Amino acid sequence: MRAEQVTDPIAYHGEGPVWAEHWGTAASGLAAGGGLRWVDMLAGDVLSLRADGAVERTHVGDVAAVVRPRAGGGAVLAVERGFALMSPEGELTTLPELWGPEAGLRMNEGGCDPDGRFHAGSMAYAKTPGAASLHRLSPGPDGGAGEVDVVLTGATTSNGLEWSPGGSLAYYNDTPTRQVAVFDYSREEGLTNRRVLVDVLDGEGKPDGLTVDAEGGIWVAVISHGQIHRYTPEGTLDEVVEVPVQKTTACTFGGEALGTLYITTSWENMERGEDPLAGALFAVRPGVTGLPARPFAG
Repeated sequence: MRAEQVTDPIAYHGEGPVWAEHWGTAASGLAAGGGLRWVDMLAGDVLSLRADGAVERTHVGDVAAVVRPRAGGGAVLAVERGFALMSPEGELTTLPELWGPEAGLRMNEGGCDPDGRFHAGSMAYAKTPGAASLHRLSPGPDGGAGEVDVVLTGATTSNGLEWSPGGSLAYYNDTPTRQVAVFDYSREEGLTNRRVLVDVLDGEGKPDGLTVDAEGGIWVAVISHGQIHRYTPEGTLDEVVEVPVQKTTACTFGGEALGTLYITTSWENMERGEDPLAGALFAVRPGVTGLPARPFAG
């Protein structure tokens, strides 16, 4: 399969697409129209795809690492050094920083678990091995934000986190390992029993963002390969989507009946024009459907 271009090359480092039905309304807290959001991560912007194909930007900080819907409207975000909440009216509240600038870290990717808790992983600007952690923001007792816990340490570039259709498994990428990992998941114990699902992607490909379809297939953006790979729950490669951009960063299902796979791309650390379509949004209809985005319960 080959993905088709949806937008112009508008993002320097496009990442983290997600579709939520209520984001198609004016009460979404972000630009209205459509239901797709993604980030231009290092610009600190959330991008919104309007129903007419136009793209609008909402600036949320120096870094916009992850955006996910909130159950009551608006959005939860990971920003450079922690978390932020956006109300249904668009008011942004940045929560206390989890570390200072001297740590040399930023948030990078994440997602919400089946129990409404928001996970976001970090990475060092210097890509220091083992410096990254996975943080979990719980809802507060009266809504909003609650406690933050560290649920995984020793990662390098924390990426691509999503759960299986039944919620008992979680898939995770620490990009330099060139592996796709799988955990068992429960509300009480969180992520446990880490093991390897896919060991060493072909060639120089490294796993970036990922999503899971309604059949349990795991779709992994293979950055530097210009591809999206679909793996079965047993770890077998059974589909490849070709994208005419080298740096494919992440993917998600959206659109009518969640039947379209949207793909983000990047030209980070490249000269402008070196990869002419880099930074554009792409899409393909792969013949399977996705799962509704899990919202943050706060």
